[in-house]
Amino acid sequence: MSKRTIALRLVIDDPVPGVTYSLQDKKSVPVGPVVAGNTALSFDVPVQLAPGPKLSGEFVRREGPERRFVYIAIGGQAGDTASEWSRRAKIDVHTIPNDLLERAVAPKALECHLPGRAKDNGPACGTVKPLGGWQVTDAAAHP
Repeated sequence: MSKRTIALRLVIDDPVPGVTYSLQDKKSVPVGPVVAGNTALSFDVPVQLAPGPKLSGEFVRREGPERRFVYIAIGGQAGDTASEWSRRAKIDVHTIPNDLLERAVAPKALECHLPGRAKDNGPACGTVKPLGGWQVTDAAAHP
């Protein structure tokens, strides 16, 4: 397998309306901020897939030799200095099954749905686990 770009689609179900969400790059800079309404939010994350498989790219962070993850910034972390929230959701990507990574060839994407709310009814944060796992989907389709 040679190095190629695949798309990860992160769908936040039931986000907190009025709160700003964004991707966060490796330098902790918010990218593509959007204010949540009453519908799901979707972020498409380009990642590089190399043999191993190893995931890398502008949005992929690492901890130790194996763990790879992507941050979704929320409120203040997403650049909204007036927000009452300043959180990040960490989505592990190193646990995506290899067979799904192999099938994620354009025009396909790998999609997961994420919970939008924490126990305090604020935005979900910390390590957030996909609801129902990852699925191969059409990259052109949006929730």
